[in-house]
Order: sequence, then C-alpha cells, then structure tokens
Amino acid sequence: MSIKRKRRFHAEVATSSLSDIMFFLLLFFLIISTLANPNVIKMTLPKAKANEKTNKQLISLSVTEDKKFYIDKEPVDFENLETSLMSKIGADKQQTVVVRIPFNLQVQDLVDVLQIGVKNNLKFVIATSPK
Repeated sequence: MSIKRKRRFHAEVATSSLSDIMFFLLLFFLIISTLANPNVIKMTLPKAKANEKTNKQLISLSVTEDKKFYIDKEPVDFENLETSLMSKIGADKQQTVVVRIPFNLQVQDLVDVLQIGVKNNLKFVIATSPK
C-alpha cells in the first residue's frame, strides 16, 4: 500500500526584488556608457558645417596643443609615430585613421602628420566638431 502525501513541497524563488535589481543595473550601465568616452584626450577641434558619423572601427591619432602624439590613447614620440601607426594598422591598409588636432595648432603640424599617410598610402580623416 502506497502512502501519498497530501502536501507537496513546492520550491519557490522570490522574484519580487529581481526587477528592482535589474532596473538599477540597467541605469548603472547606461550612465557609465555615456560617461565612457573613447577619446579621453580633451581638445578643441576645428569646426565644420557638415559632419559625418560612422560606426566603423577607426584608429585615433591625437595631437595635443603642446605637440604630444597619441595613437588610441597611447603616447608616442613623433620620431616613432610612423612605425607605431604602421604596426597598429598591420596588414589592413584600408583602415581609416582619424586625426584629432586642435584648431589653433600650426598648419605645418597637420601637414607633418598627413605626410605619413601619403607616404604609406593610408586613409586619413580629420576630426571636426559641429558649428
């Protein structure tokens, strides 16, 4: 003769607080993602009437007002700029390099940087801010 239990044990998971936790996590990551800027080197860019935005992966070449060079936030000397840039690009010559240079720097500084792109047949784009 088998004895049946009248009361069965049902495992339950309390999910009432999970929605609050998920909401706070969502808010946290949204706030952090807006604060995380890939270009942490602050500079005043030249202004342009037409700006294009892209979602492609780009290499950022930044020049500060005191003529310090950075490739994707890594400091590089001007003498080693070409070799560092070519090692960063690798075999993919179609990759675009975004030049971020302050508006009040001399034109010769921009030309010196762009000469590296001409010499190695690279695609350079100058970053601007909207007017």
